[in-house]
Amino acid sequence: MEDSEKIMNPGLQPGKTAAKSKDQMLSGTAWRTGADMIGKILGVIYIIPWYAWMGKFGNEANSLFSMGYNIYALFLLISTVGIPAAVAREVARYNTLEDPNMAYRLVRQMLGVMAILGVVAAGLMFFLSGPLSTLVGGKDSADLIPVMKSLALAVLIFPSMSVIRGYFQGLNQVKAYAMSQLLEQVVRVIWMLGATFAIMKLGSHNWQHAVTQSTTAAFVGMLGSYAVLFFYLYKSGNMKELLHPGPAKSKINALEILKTTMHTAIPFIVIGSAIQIFKIIDNSTFMNMMPWVTDYSHNELLALMSYFSANTDKLTMVLLGVALTLGSVSDPLITEHYVKGNRRELATLIGYNFQLYVGFMLPAVIGMALLTKPIYTLFYQVPSSLQSHLFVFAILQSFLLGLYMLVYPPLTVMDHKRLAMRFFTITLIVKVVLQTPMILLFHSYGPLLATTISFLVGVILFIRKLHEITHFSIKNTVRGIQGAALLTLFMSVVVILVEVILGLIFGKTPGRTGSAIITLIAGGAGFYTYLWFAAQLGLLEKWFGPRGLTLRKKLHI
Repeated sequence: MEDSEKIMNPGLQPGKTAAKSKDQMLSGTAWRTGADMIGKILGVIYIIPWYAWMGKFGNEANSLFSMGYNIYALFLLISTVGIPAAVAREVARYNTLEDPNMAYRLVRQMLGVMAILGVVAAGLMFFLSGPLSTLVGGKDSADLIPVMKSLALAVLIFPSMSVIRGYFQGLNQVKAYAMSQLLEQVVRVIWMLGATFAIMKLGSHNWQHAVTQSTTAAFVGMLGSYAVLFFYLYKSGNMKELLHPGPAKSKINALEILKTTMHTAIPFIVIGSAIQIFKIIDNSTFMNMMPWVTDYSHNELLALMSYFSANTDKLTMVLLGVALTLGSVSDPLITEHYVKGNRRELATLIGYNFQLYVGFMLPAVIGMALLTKPIYTLFYQVPSSLQSHLFVFAILQSFLLGLYMLVYPPLTVMDHKRLAMRFFTITLIVKVVLQTPMILLFHSYGPLLATTISFLVGVILFIRKLHEITHFSIKNTVRGIQGAALLTLFMSVVVILVEVILGLIFGKTPGRTGSAIITLIAGGAGFYTYLWFAAQLGLLEKWFGPRGLTLRKKLHI
């Protein structure tokens, strides 16, 4: 009996159904979390051999890769417009109404609609690759065109693939969803590393071709994901039903769902893509304006951009991903309390979110900043003073970017989408106004300064409005944040001491192996110190509830 049939079986006793639902939820959470974590680890670890094989062109290659991916990520957001979540919601609803044939028909219709959307989006990206490359890469950006075209292949199939993922999510068959995501990353990384090694070590040594194959890996990875999804469709027997669905009790129009979903999702997509949009602004303005005031070559500008953007982004994406997760996990509860008018619970939840965010993000950001030299050496090369300073700046800035990812969702789910859009617009205007003078005056630091000031304005606007709506306790929130700041201070002292001691052993400029050991030992000592003091002060239980107590027992603190 399939999962969907079990859920719909009216013969199941309520107690057994509740237990089954709980087990499914826990299993689904475990699969999604595990696959997501492994995927993120792979997305960071591959950088070490990839960058090393690029040789002296590592920085330029990383910038070229990132410029293409920034445009690609924006096209992915636009091409799906929130449809996977809508499909999951509708499939779950029709299964609950005991009309699975309608769910099959809906998925079939959506596959057709999203296939067309994929063709349109991919066609735009492919045929506009020239202008887009000039926009983000400057006038000498011919090498970016094949990168854009290779990524258009992935845009072609992603929308339809996301519909199938949404279908499995609606059935609560999360294993299929998670495995498709995991295999996508595994295949992508294997193709990237295999192709890069073949070109840079065995073949033509053309780093531009190696980057193009590295971005083509996104398409190859999605083919692997599609294979997994089709396997689970066939294994579960749903493939036959999707191809030949029986008569349905209800009627539905996929275009109407698309229209409704777009109306709801567009504010989330626009506001949520702020960081991506700002990265594209950085690419286009830096590469086009720096020739006005400097004599750097195109490749030298690519290298400079990797220092303040591409090299740091690869390492902060995990932190920003956790920040996004922290924000999204609380959204349903915020919506529920807001709709029910539970103002006290809502205020408590908002304040708790801030404390939890700072409790996680502050030590992570400060720890990475303190370990800049070994981390940068491990993943890239021994950093120059400019590379170190820009890396620290970008790492510290990620705290502010993550805070933005935390504060905008509550306002949108509490029926203040227009106001959230207005705040985003103000943030964007500040960025655009400051960008040119900042680049002309401060060169590589300019984009970072413009982003920091603009996001600071945006975050202040969001937080002020959240306080106006919920009246969360600033006093209690600040008290919790002070506790995390104090623990971070203790952690920092330990990290610095351990790093200094290990520096005496490995020397001032340790290689990759020494840097890895220093990062692991100093970072691990700092992490344990932070957890130990958090446990002594009762903050683990405050932040994580019963799980905090379990963590204490496991770590014997």
